[in-house]
Amino acid sequence: MNKSNAHMNPTLIMQGGVLLGLLTLVHLLYEGVVRPAASALVATQGASATNAIWVVLKDYEQQLCITIGLYCCFLMAYKVFRLLSEETFYSMDFLSNHPKDEPLDLNKALTELEGSEFKDNSAISTWINCIQRFKNTGNVQHASDAISSSTESLAMQLEAGNSMIRYCIWAIPSIGFVGTVRGIGEALARAEQAVSGDISGMVDKLGVAFNSTLVSLLVSLVLMFFMHLLNNRQDQMVINTQASCERHLLAHLHK
Repeated sequence: MNKSNAHMNPTLIMQGGVLLGLLTLVHLLYEGVVRPAASALVATQGASATNAIWVVLKDYEQQLCITIGLYCCFLMAYKVFRLLSEETFYSMDFLSNHPKDEPLDLNKALTELEGSEFKDNSAISTWINCIQRFKNTGNVQHASDAISSSTESLAMQLEAGNSMIRYCIWAIPSIGFVGTVRGIGEALARAEQAVSGDISGMVDKLGVAFNSTLVSLLVSLVLMFFMHLLNNRQDQMVINTQASCERHLLAHLHK
């Protein structure tokens, strides 16, 4: 991902630190609250406790799904925060101090934009690319084509930046299916006890199978909804960037 869009994603150090913190926090929560509560419910209520929330959540697959889900939420929240904090950039006229009824001084405009502290912002980068293309060709249509290619590149960069989120959303149901296979396998291993009349072990392991799938699919559905909202916000950012260039920048170049 190029430099103009790198700030839309947390650094690898930040991602690693947040993931480690979430692993630790969720593990402590499970060991201190979830599993003791589930064990107490099973001890007092027996098979009737299988629908209790603590029992549904108690296994390692559910713990991992929730941890990865929270990590995904962090990544998406970071991106949304960055988008919102820079939203005004995507509709600004960065050359407002240059009269539109006079020919644009290209060298001066490039110097101002490239010297800006926000030069790595994707919107300003698009303006710079467009002015450079116009400076090299003297053709407004070529400058307009540069806007289109820059915004298409921006859209692809934003989509590429979501690859970790998409992987996590795919991985969560897979982890749930792993729990399903593990639970069914352990339940079958207790078939002899069930034949003898003790079905508690088989019921417990079948609970692992179904609960892991249930939790993973629910977490995945919630994350997919948030991912949809993030994609909409990113698409709006690209649309605003292109509209700003066409409305403001081309007005300067048509002189």
